[in-house]
Amino acid sequence: MMRIAIIIPALNEAGNIARLVAEIPNDDGYSFQVIVVDNGSTDGTAKEALSTGAQVVTEMRHGYGYACAAGISAVHEADSVVFMDGDGSFDPADLPRLLAPIAENRADLVLGSRTRDIEPGAMPPHQQFGNRLVSRLMGWLYGLTITDLGPYRAIRCDVLLSLNMREMTFGWPTEMIVKAARRNARIVEVPVSYRK
Repeated sequence: MMRIAIIIPALNEAGNIARLVAEIPNDDGYSFQVIVVDNGSTDGTAKEALSTGAQVVTEMRHGYGYACAAGISAVHEADSVVFMDGDGSFDPADLPRLLAPIAENRADLVLGSRTRDIEPGAMPPHQQFGNRLVSRLMGWLYGLTITDLGPYRAIRCDVLLSLNMREMTFGWPTEMIVKAARRNARIVEVPVSYRK
C-alpha cells in the first residue's frame, strides 16, 4: 500500500476545510495522512480540521512556502506528498488520477493542470494568461511540456527532500518545478478540475 501525506495549507478556511477533508476518498491502494497547516487563521479553521480527524500543524509565519514546509516536517513515513489548497477549489476525487503516474513509476512529480475543467468564475482571465505565459517560459527554459503552475500536485518524498526548497512565499510551486527539472526528475501533468 502506498503511503501518501496530504498537506493542506489553510488560512481562514472555516466552512471549507471540514468539507474538503471529508471529500478525500478512501482508496484501498493508498494510506493517507492528512495534515492541515493552519497558517495563522483568526477563525475556527484549526478546530474544524481537528473535528475531521486531520492532523493540525500551526505555522504563524504567513506564506505558502512556510505552510508547506511546516506540513512536510509533520510527515510520517510517506512515499509521496500531495499539496492541495484548503479553500476547496481542488477536488479530492482527482487524487487517484494525480497519484497514478507515481504509483506506476512513470513520474517523480505530477502537476494538476486546471486548464480543461475550470468552473466559471473560479480563475480570472489574467491568472489564466499568467499561467500560460510562465508555463511556456518553463517549457522553453527546461524543455517541459506543461500548461499550468497549479499548486495541486504530488511528488515522491525522496525527490521533494532533495530539492532543498527555500522560497517561503508564493513562489514555492514554481521553485519546486524548476528544481525538479534541473535534477532531471520525471515531470508529468494530469488534468484536474478547479472549483470556485
